Amino acid sequence: MTEPVRHAYVHVPFCRHRCGYCDFTLVAGRDDLRADYAAALSQELTRLPQPLVLDTLYFGGGTPSHFGPDGLRQLFQLTAARLQPGPTAEVTVEANPLDVTAELIEAACECGVTRVSLGSQSLNQQTLAALDRDHQPDDVCRAVKRLLGAGLTVSVDLLIAAPGQTLNGVKADLEATIALGCQHVSVYCLTWEPGTDFFRRRQRGLLQAVPEGLERAMFEEAIHRLERAGYRQYEVSNFARPGGRCRHNEAYWDCRPWEAFGPGAARFDGRTRKTNHRSPTTWIRRIRAGQDATGEVDEMNAEEAARERLVLGLRRRDGIDCKAFAKASGYSVEELAEQPLARWVAAGLAVADDDTVRLTHAGLLVSDSLWSEVL
Repeated sequence: MTEPVRHAYVHVPFCRHRCGYCDFTLVAGRDDLRADYAAALSQELTRLPQPLVLDTLYFGGGTPSHFGPDGLRQLFQLTAARLQPGPTAEVTVEANPLDVTAELIEAACECGVTRVSLGSQSLNQQTLAALDRDHQPDDVCRAVKRLLGAGLTVSVDLLIAAPGQTLNGVKADLEATIALGCQHVSVYCLTWEPGTDFFRRRQRGLLQAVPEGLERAMFEEAIHRLERAGYRQYEVSNFARPGGRCRHNEAYWDCRPWEAFGPGAARFDGRTRKTNHRSPTTWIRRIRAGQDATGEVDEMNAEEAARERLVLGLRRRDGIDCKAFAKASGYSVEELAEQPLARWVAAGLAVADDDTVRLTHAGLLVSDSLWSEVL
C-alpha cells in the first residue's frame, strides 16, 4: 500500500538580487512576474485530486519573505484549498533578514507559520560582503530577536569556506551565531557551482577557494562549538537543540513521499523523483498552456531506491536501524554495502552491529567521498 503524502514543498522563485555563489531556481528584479507565478501555481495545485492534510509544509526559494506581509497572506490563501497543515504541523517559510519586520511576522503568525529559516550566512560584515549578501550583521540579530519574541522556531544558515575567510573568522562567526539563541543551525561549505558568477570569477583567477585542509578544520570547529553549546549534529550539515529539528527535511531523509510545486520543485513518490523545469518563465508558460512542466524524471528501480535510502540514512547522526531499513527497502544493509562497510569500520569511519549502522565523527566529516562506493 502506498504511503499517504503528508509533506509538501512550494518554491517561490523571487529574490531582491542573486548572490554570486547562488545557482538556485530564481529570478531577481522580476516582480512583474508575480501575478503570472501566482496564476500558474494555483493552476498546478489543481493536479491534486483532493486536498492534502500535511505534517509539514515548506515555502522555499528564492525568498518567500520578499513578497512582504500582504504577499505572504496571498500566497497562503492561494495554497490553502489544496495544502492543509494539520493541527500539529510544522510550517516553514524561508526569509531574508532584511524582510523580517513586525508586520511580516504578524502576517506569518496569522498564516500558521511555526518556523522561519533565515538566510543569514554570516555575522561578519566582511564575509557578508565577500558572499555578495545585501544585509548586515545587525539585520540578522534584529530579525532573530523579533522572530523568537513572537514564539517562532528559528533556523539560521551559516556558510563557511567563503573567499578570504579564516579559521579565526569562522570561530567568531560560530560564537556570534550561538549567541543568537536559535533552535536550529545549518552549516554549509561554499560550493563553486558552474554557471554562477563566483565560478566564472574563480576561473579568471579573481577568487580563490579555501584550501581543503582549512575547509575541513572550519567544519570540525563548527561541530565542536555547536555541540558544546547544546546543538546536536543530527545530520551532516544540520544542528538542533532539543525539539528544534527540521521535520520537513527529516521526511526527505526518511524517503517518505512528498509533493512539490513551483519552478525547479522536485516531488517524490518513494521510487520516482520528478523535477519541474528550472526556468520560472518556462514553468509559467507550460503550466498556463496546460502542458506538463516536468523538466527531469529520475525513476529508480528497487535496488537504486534502497541505495539512495542507505546514503540518506548514513548522513544522519543516528544512522540506520537495520531491521527497519530492510522492511522499508526490501534489501539488507549487507546486500548493498557489505564490503564498503567493512572498509569503513576498519578505518574508523563507521560502526556496525546487528541492529544499527552509523558513521563515526570522522566518517561524517568525509561522508561525501564515501557515497560512490554505495550508489
